[in-house]
Amino acid sequence: MNGLPAQPVGPGAAQPERTGAADRVTGLVRALRAHGLRIGTGETVDAGLALEAVGFHDRQRMRDALAATLLHGEGQRRVFDRVFDLYFPLVEGRAPEHEPQPPGDDPATALAGLRERLVAALAAADATALTMLAGEAVGALGGYGSTPGSDGWSSHQTLSRLRPETLLARIRAALREGGGGRDPEFGDRLTDDEIRRRIEDFRERVRTEARRRVALRQGREQVARRAVAPTPDRVDFLLAGREQLEELRRTVRPLARSLATRLAARRRRAARGEIDLRRTLRRSLSTGGVPVRPVLRQRRPGRPDLVLLCDVSGSVAGFAHFTMLLVQALHDQFSRVRVFAFVNRVDEVTDLVARGRSDPAGLGERILAEATLTGWHGQSDYGTALGEFTERYADALGPRTVVFVLGDARTNRSDPNLPALKFVADRARRVYWLNPEQPALWSTGDSVAHAYGELVDMRTCRNAAQLAELVGRLLPV
Repeated sequence: MNGLPAQPVGPGAAQPERTGAADRVTGLVRALRAHGLRIGTGETVDAGLALEAVGFHDRQRMRDALAATLLHGEGQRRVFDRVFDLYFPLVEGRAPEHEPQPPGDDPATALAGLRERLVAALAAADATALTMLAGEAVGALGGYGSTPGSDGWSSHQTLSRLRPETLLARIRAALREGGGGRDPEFGDRLTDDEIRRRIEDFRERVRTEARRRVALRQGREQVARRAVAPTPDRVDFLLAGREQLEELRRTVRPLARSLATRLAARRRRAARGEIDLRRTLRRSLSTGGVPVRPVLRQRRPGRPDLVLLCDVSGSVAGFAHFTMLLVQALHDQFSRVRVFAFVNRVDEVTDLVARGRSDPAGLGERILAEATLTGWHGQSDYGTALGEFTERYADALGPRTVVFVLGDARTNRSDPNLPALKFVADRARRVYWLNPEQPALWSTGDSVAHAYGELVDMRTCRNAAQLAELVGRLLPV
């Protein structure tokens, strides 16, 4: 990377800065690693060589070259694009940090003029004009703090004042005046979809501009770590919205394939067995006491039975549903899998989860509709659910059974029924409790996490990456 120029040049190139290109590439890599992307030294060197090959005159070619050398999957592209915009921002269309209002223009008139120009740029799909308008909008509408420009820039504040989503009808009218050659009866829906796509693209330009300005003041690494959304496998289960959960469900299959490969490799290593020291020493007598051929204790590879006991109430439901789908995708790695769901009553949902592979988004609704999970109230009750599980489904437990309990251990002030959990722990081979809350919140309020943790092994599990790591590490071979 020593051959890289210190500063990019040319129209549309990344913004010239004091730091050299090599520093920005390594900074980009550090920020991506902070988001969980596995990028080695060799890949970083390849990225530098790729930039040296494509040059700095075409920013899109720079973006694609770095993505091709640094990323391992399409799911990482969103994080990469946002971090790339921080380390290689545009020169064109970037307004000054403090845009003065034109003389004689009151804020309402200036806003109306900005919206009018935005309509024209969106109708023409003028990328350069949209980038300039995004910079102007953030500078005029997005600053906050006691001193102008001193505290920060907000894309949310900018978009709330500009309201580009309300311009759809005016943009449609501008397109008709321009003459699109479309059949109005057929093309209106297609036109509206295209307009919405352009508006969302402009909203993303505003977000990028706000992050760029904040990064100039607070530092790129801090903004890249805090203001860029993580990859789907690192989204907190308890904070994930509907769209994030849907994106997370799409990662089940590739995550399961990767995890199955790791489990199979562990099983192959374990099948080779451990060294039998006594028999090895006896055999070494024929070679003068040198253990040329060690004797191994042969092990019969066995697959454990797996039982999932899942709280599907409230905010932990998304965590439980994703884990059910992941385990179902891994069913070949176990001798038998049984899945139980509860709110304050427990019911077996193994068949529902098996059918959920064809419609993962509707799994939660089907479980709530078809399983008996609640009694006279709808709040989670771990004590009652654990007691009912031991009474009705004790046959699911055995010396080869590994149990995963999924939930936040919040009992709504009801009896935690510790003897029932102890019964499960005594009957099963291993019991692990996966808690999606951070440990600092355990045993606060109505949580009895530490009480349950004295009976079983309780682990924090806040995202899909932690879940895969725990499943791959805790399951016996």
